[in-house]
Amino acid sequence: MTANQNASFAGKVAFVTGAAYGIGRAAALAFARQGASVVVADVSEQGNQETTRMIEEAGGRALAVRCDVTRVEDVKAALDKAVEAFGRLDFAFNNAGVEQAKAALADIKEQEWDRIVAINLRGVFLCMKYEIPLMLKHGGGAIVNTSSGAGVKGFGGGAVYVATKHGVVGLTKSAALDYAQSNIRVNAVCPGIIDTPMMQRFSGGTPEGRERVIAQEPIGRMGKPEEIAATVVWLCLEAASFVLGHAMVVDGGQTA
Repeated sequence: MTANQNASFAGKVAFVTGAAYGIGRAAALAFARQGASVVVADVSEQGNQETTRMIEEAGGRALAVRCDVTRVEDVKAALDKAVEAFGRLDFAFNNAGVEQAKAALADIKEQEWDRIVAINLRGVFLCMKYEIPLMLKHGGGAIVNTSSGAGVKGFGGGAVYVATKHGVVGLTKSAALDYAQSNIRVNAVCPGIIDTPMMQRFSGGTPEGRERVIAQEPIGRMGKPEEIAATVVWLCLEAASFVLGHAMVVDGGQTA
């Protein structure tokens, strides 16, 4: 990866949550490749530093900030640091999220419901709530929220995760309408089975577990984080200027 300071996002600033690993890291690198300065936000300080190092070694500009998206103080502080370092905010990829251990609805503990909702749904709300005013100051921007294939269909044993990811789609559509005339485009990406640390946990980290998961994909393989990152970047480009309120499914045909 080589950062291109003459690319589409030169002079722009991107804020990426869940950027320490997986899809978030791939997206942070992709924004930098397009010339943007990137704010790398995650609860994992070690992962943040590694993503930042990768961007800087390729000639890009990055800032690592610790951010727990369930805490309004963390979200506000991270965005304040972004503006202090780079002067503005143009793009946001609200990607931080967690998976659910498979369980039938009546077996889900209330505390687990609250934890997953707080990260996957409330976190997206808090980020947008404080990102949007910063974008309005500079005439607009683009936001992409991470939903899931579970945001467009149901899965047995995943009631909490499915509910939050459906919620992200609804939140995205409503926010898109709120700011359509303010030059802020809000969309969502709905990844399928992507080869990330989260999917390794979900599959049990065994070859047999991987094969069971891959068997759900018509394309016959897991997706790559970089394939989702490319979609996120495209949704922020001027080429996608007529796309808003859309939940873009990128899942190898799983929900076809």
